[in-house]
Amino acid sequence: MSLLLGESTELLGAGRTDTGVHAKQMFAHFNTARDFDRDDILHRLNAFLPESIAFRGLHPVSDSAHARFSAIYREYEYHLHYRKDPFKEKRSYHFRRDLDFNKMEEAAQSLLGYSEFSAFTKSNDGASNHLCDLMRSDWQHTATASVYTIKANRFLRNMVRAIVGTLLEVGVGKLSVEEFVQIIESGDRRKAGESVPAHGLYLTEIGYPKEITVCLT
Repeated sequence: MSLLLGESTELLGAGRTDTGVHAKQMFAHFNTARDFDRDDILHRLNAFLPESIAFRGLHPVSDSAHARFSAIYREYEYHLHYRKDPFKEKRSYHFRRDLDFNKMEEAAQSLLGYSEFSAFTKSNDGASNHLCDLMRSDWQHTATASVYTIKANRFLRNMVRAIVGTLLEVGVGKLSVEEFVQIIESGDRRKAGESVPAHGLYLTEIGYPKEITVCLT
């Protein structure tokens, strides 16, 4: 952007993810006093970028809009598949054990009754608190794949991968649903399951207040 606009330009993103995590949607903002042709800059910007990144649009917003701090929710998906599939390599986690989907869904739903998630974040994550307002937590399954969807006003470092890893322990019978709940209440990361691989995780949606969303259409 600095090169295209001819001035020092800082982009501030809506957040950051672990290495290997994908984003189906991401926002960033920058400030400039220059007038420019948005379609032309968008075309030239995408020409500069590698194939792994694509900008979909440039939109003017108010001076108070902030890509990170104005967001009111974020939604993630975690993808599993159960048979070898070259087209899902590094795009989904190939899980090789049978799972009890009913118990996994029951455990996933139990998360909605809590707001403190120290059990699913790194102890040295630097967050001032581990409170999150969860709005969705559920599984969808087909014969060969599953997707876990979770939505909240904020997420802690490594939180989704740790939750999925612990839900899989419920699915294989290593933990009961009751023990899963006890882990939430303990606030002890050491009692939760291992974090699943990053390549199965997708940031899928970031929500903003109506006054900003109108500008992004």
